[in-house]
Amino acid sequence: MNDPATPIKPRRTKGIYLLPNLFTTGTLFGAFYAIVASMNGNFDDAAMGILFAMIADALDGRIARMTNTSTDFGKEYDSLCDMAAFGIASSIVVYAYSLRFLSDYQWLGGKLGGVLAMTYATCAALRLARFNVLAAIKGSSKDFFGLPSPAAAALVVFFVWTSFKYELSGLDVLIPASIITLSAALLMVSSIRYNSFKKLNLDGRMRFLPFAAVVGALVLVSINPPLILFLIFFAYAMSGPVATVIRRLRGKPTPA
Repeated sequence: MNDPATPIKPRRTKGIYLLPNLFTTGTLFGAFYAIVASMNGNFDDAAMGILFAMIADALDGRIARMTNTSTDFGKEYDSLCDMAAFGIASSIVVYAYSLRFLSDYQWLGGKLGGVLAMTYATCAALRLARFNVLAAIKGSSKDFFGLPSPAAAALVVFFVWTSFKYELSGLDVLIPASIITLSAALLMVSSIRYNSFKKLNLDGRMRFLPFAAVVGALVLVSINPPLILFLIFFAYAMSGPVATVIRRLRGKPTPA
């Protein structure tokens, strides 16, 4: 018999949950696909890879919560895959399409394009690290601090997708691509609040007007996916600064 004074060690659970981590791996697959496609000059396929990664990233956490299979391993794995897709892959896509042409200018020894892409990737890493810290704090705000990395990746990559569709070369859009990349990077590490939409209840009933708005948005996306998706995420990226300015003009404190 066991000695009553001997503490019983908790039994360690071996293995990982397949379903949520399978979707998380989909995020990594989208990142790898986007990198390879951009290296081959297929920027529409690269954008589709990032879009696939965004969908997989949106589903893995929800599935883990629905099936009660959330684990610390899953959270760390998700963060690493997010960095690959929304940090590294997205910066490579915009660099391969447009930022590389900054080498024609001798600013920073012709390395300005690489510096911008690296700045974006670094800010994405900082944004994900801050999100992990805040998520571990119980009672923290349900809003996001800074532009979420998937939205920043969408802003940058869907701009590339739109430009590529309209047969604009990376040199033609060099200035706006540089501005969008740097702006997305700075918004990620800012303290500007963004709506997380966590209050949306997708499992319950929905009023007719919001439902019609969702259907209308899907119809618009189907007509011109690159442009409409870019405009949607551009509007979301601008919503944070605009809301902040409006609150300050009205003299309202920033919600805690």
